[in-house]
Amino acid sequence: MGHDCFGQTTTLETEVARHAWDQTQMAFLAHGAATPTHLAATLTAEPDFALGHAVKGLFYLLLGRRELYPTAAEALNTAQTIAAQGAVSWRERKFIDALAAYLDNRPSQSVADMEEVLGAHPDDPLAMKLSHAIRFVLGDAAGMRRSIERVLPAYGPDHAAKGYLLGCHAFALEETGDYSRAEIAGRQALWMAQDDAWGLHAVAHVYDMTCDAAGGLNWLAGRENAWAHCNNFRYHVWWHKALMHLDLGQIDAVMELYDSQIRADKTDDYRDISNATSLLSRLELDGVDVGDRWEELAELCEKRTEDGCLIFADLHYLLALIGGGREEAIARMMARLEADAAGTPNDVTDRMADPGIAAATGLHAFGEGDYGKAFTHLAAARATMPRAGGSHAQRDVFERLTIDAGLRAGRLEAAQRILDERQARRAGQDDGYSSARRDLIAAARGIAQDARIPAQ
Repeated sequence: MGHDCFGQTTTLETEVARHAWDQTQMAFLAHGAATPTHLAATLTAEPDFALGHAVKGLFYLLLGRRELYPTAAEALNTAQTIAAQGAVSWRERKFIDALAAYLDNRPSQSVADMEEVLGAHPDDPLAMKLSHAIRFVLGDAAGMRRSIERVLPAYGPDHAAKGYLLGCHAFALEETGDYSRAEIAGRQALWMAQDDAWGLHAVAHVYDMTCDAAGGLNWLAGRENAWAHCNNFRYHVWWHKALMHLDLGQIDAVMELYDSQIRADKTDDYRDISNATSLLSRLELDGVDVGDRWEELAELCEKRTEDGCLIFADLHYLLALIGGGREEAIARMMARLEADAAGTPNDVTDRMADPGIAAATGLHAFGEGDYGKAFTHLAAARATMPRAGGSHAQRDVFERLTIDAGLRAGRLEAAQRILDERQARRAGQDDGYSSARRDLIAAARGIAQDARIPAQ
């Protein structure tokens, strides 16, 4: 047995395979588009590398696409067949177990398997990043932070993955509200690993959550090389930049980024769909005509109504269908969500039930102009919305729709309470969106007050 570039024992026997495996892991940590290419090279060099097959399966599952589950299952079968021959270590078996659990709709058990690995190998960045990624899907921000902070002491300054670890720490700090430390960690991460797009984007999140759009644009300016190498994660960083322009009222810049970067590739990857649908929704809430941009999204999402891998994905597919007025597809989506929510309890169906049903019902009602119903259901989903996964910034579209539904339904006090809670999470600051809504509330109260004053 040899060792990989992080000092972890590996069953790989050839230098060619070990080099490709090192490149696979480094690319994965950096969200690199070359990750699958390096993994394919690893498995070509040594087809009996069980850990490689297990990781391949996990990578496919993290894409959140039902049609990729058979490929992940095939990877699991291959890994288990190799393991049955005794050619794997205890550590490698835990990765295989994690894949099996995820395929069984128990990603929380996959996290537990990765944490077992980290208990024995706290300096294992592959297990660290996979635990982080799966917790992100599960909406477990506190768990992300606990996991990273448990292993931080095991990473010396010369550890090859120290920068990427700090990038994960920065994101976990930001998602748990520790904005000052998050910014420091994220800046240090990028200093140590210049391609750490996750750390760079964690700092962008800090600027979003502290309502400093101008500062955020300054942070991203000139750092494009930190995300140019990425897979579709690069579109997400451009999305963050568009949000900053939107908060500053720079609509032309938002539209240019949408067309030239965010939807440069018309994919139906759920992360790309979430970028696009949430941005178009924000624009429309601010009274911007987005033209026919909903059409290509709705066309793609009509084919995703039966997916059911992630409620986060389903809710954004639903936004596209509502935006494109695809009533039949909306009905199919709603029926499938109801069926999934009533299915065998597991990590996936539990989230379909809560917050999924209430959130989807609210979104559908909003699209139909039934703002009272929309507000009731969207407000009911708020407490458990983090379980849908994603970040505060990504879920903010649902918060905005909830507030706007309340305003349109005349529920001014309730809408203001949500605005106040949103402001408290955002370092006590108001952004352009909330300032405009407070003005609307004040104006509505002024009209109501004037109506009570008898004419002279």
